Amino acid sequence: MTTRRTSSHPSSHTAASSSLAEPAKRARCPACLRAASSCICRWIAPVAHAVEVLILQHPLEVHNAKGSARLLHLSLANSRMLTGEQFAPDTLAAVLADKHNVLLYPDTPGDRSLGIAPPPALDPAILLDPARFLSQLRLVVLDATWRKSRKMLYLNPQLQQLPRLPLRDTPASHYLIRKAHAPDQLSTLEATCYALMQLEQDASRFVPLITAFDGFVAQQLSYVMPHGEKA
Repeated sequence: MTTRRTSSHPSSHTAASSSLAEPAKRARCPACLRAASSCICRWIAPVAHAVEVLILQHPLEVHNAKGSARLLHLSLANSRMLTGEQFAPDTLAAVLADKHNVLLYPDTPGDRSLGIAPPPALDPAILLDPARFLSQLRLVVLDATWRKSRKMLYLNPQLQQLPRLPLRDTPASHYLIRKAHAPDQLSTLEATCYALMQLEQDASRFVPLITAFDGFVAQQLSYVMPHGEKA
C-alpha cells in the first residue's frame, strides 16, 4: 500500500503544480504586448500623418520594457512593423516597393571599413519642398541599439542602398530610461516624430505624441526608482 500511495503522488502533485502554475502566468495586453499590470496603451496618442512609416525592429527589442517602437506603431495608423535582424531579400523588396524610401539613419563614414557602401544622396527636392512628395514617401526606421542597428544595416544590403534622412536641430532627448552613447541620440519614437515633423513641415501635430512619450518614460521610471523619489 505504501508503494501504491507513493507512486500515485507524483502525478497528483504534477497536476496540482500545473493548476497552480497556470494562474501565475502573467496576463499580457494584446495591443502593447506587455504585462497587463504595466500596460502602456493609455499613452497611445493617434496622430494623422501622410508619410508611411516602416519600423524594422530587432528581435531583442520586442519585449524590452524601455523600448518605444511599439507605442510609436500603435500611435501611427500609417505604419507597419516587422521584426528581424536579417530579412529575406524578397521580404524587404515587397515592403519597400511602390514608394520612395528614405532611411532614418545618420551618415556613418566609419562603416566603410565593414564593406558598407556610401548611401546614395537624398534628392534635394525632398528637403526643399517635401510637401510635394508626402504621399510618395516611406520613412524606414531601425529600432535597435546603436550596435545592433549597424549590424542590421550590414546584414541587409537593400537598406544600404537607401538614401538617408539627416535630422536637423533636434531638441535634447527625453529618453531618461536608457543610456545614450552620444548627446544627440534619441529614442526610436522621438527620432521618428522629429523626422515626420521635418518632412511634413508640421511640428505641432506630433507634439501630443512626444508629450505622451514623457508619460511613458515616467511610468517606466516609477518601476525602477525608490519609492517616493522623484526624477
